[in-house]
Amino acid sequence: MTQENHSHANRPANSVDLVIFDCDGVLVDSELLGAEADVACLADEGFVITLQESLDRYSGMSVADMVRDLQKRCGRSSSLDVSKFERKHQRVMGRLIAQHLQMIPGISQALDAIACRICVASSGAKGRIRSTLKKAGLFERFHPHIFSASVVARGKPFPDLFLHAAAQMRVDPRRCVVVEDSIPGVTAAVAANMRVIGFAGGSHCRAGHSSRLHAAGADCVIDRMSELLPALAAAESGSSSTIR
Repeated sequence: MTQENHSHANRPANSVDLVIFDCDGVLVDSELLGAEADVACLADEGFVITLQESLDRYSGMSVADMVRDLQKRCGRSSSLDVSKFERKHQRVMGRLIAQHLQMIPGISQALDAIACRICVASSGAKGRIRSTLKKAGLFERFHPHIFSASVVARGKPFPDLFLHAAAQMRVDPRRCVVVEDSIPGVTAAVAANMRVIGFAGGSHCRAGHSSRLHAAGADCVIDRMSELLPALAAAESGSSSTIR
């Protein structure tokens, strides 16, 4: 047993040793940008989807999983090259990020105050996660602990990505807390046996989003990053926070 693992073993059962952040909608306010890219790129392929439908159905999912779902729903399983579409989507999203990306207010201060280890686990392609975090000035805070769903067999809502992140960071999943803004992300974290703080402070979050995150299994829901530290303290004590 390593010294690090030994010290973890002597800590209380509820200790938080790792905070896993989703990227879009948690670190950066980019979910609306992603939905705009979805609508534009899908329209070019003959798929009609609204901005709200993209947000409701595909927030938190990878582009590849979104395309596969649409192909299944529309009966067009062989009509679209998924890899080519992903590259196009990444180009469009890159332009939107360069023009409009903003950090989630208060995230820098929240990260400064977290005492345990942190990492990112996102459904985005690794190159896009990297460019997004660099644009927001957050890359150095997380590098090299940045994990993409492209390296696992199944993306969110399956637990594979979060379990991969915990394994790479050598932390027991039960000592991880995930910060997520999407239903698939919360579902994935619960399936990974991790505690979950839902975040409903992004510009894409409409009325009732807090309740939906809680219903999906979030232990508590916050709508400002100034509430993250108290929520983490509540996770360690085994209590829950009020839904906002």
